[in-house]
Amino acid sequence: MQKSYINNFEEWKKEFSFYVPVQVRFSETDMYGHLNNTVPFVYFEHARIEFFNHLGLMQKWLESETDNIPVVADIQCDYVKQVFFEEKLKVYVKIATIGNSSIDLHYLGVNEQDEVCFTGRGTVVQMNPKTGKSVPLNIDQLKQVEV
Repeated sequence: MQKSYINNFEEWKKEFSFYVPVQVRFSETDMYGHLNNTVPFVYFEHARIEFFNHLGLMQKWLESETDNIPVVADIQCDYVKQVFFEEKLKVYVKIATIGNSSIDLHYLGVNEQDEVCFTGRGTVVQMNPKTGKSVPLNIDQLKQVEV
């Protein structure tokens, strides 16, 4: 399973530790009972926010005196195995790289048999909503996300 953002799949997979559990709801499926192709992005968002909470980053971004917010700059999903109504998944997230004002995240969705259902990646950029410009991550933030 070679993707442009994955060099060695087995090694890449071993690097994940943080995950959120999800169960596929009926409203997330199509008329064939498959997980709708837009839903993994919702799962990525859920995992990303919980991961940032775990790291202590979300709390800083939500403070009323902060001028910066996290914005998804790009995101992609690669579908590997069909997922159906009521399946229980683990959606993993990890930091792949850290830029000046960005964090590149990787995602992995597996079912109860530990079969890969989807993978993904995306970049979150810290920006100032008033200026629309990216803002460098500060020292405290970088300490929280050390890879």
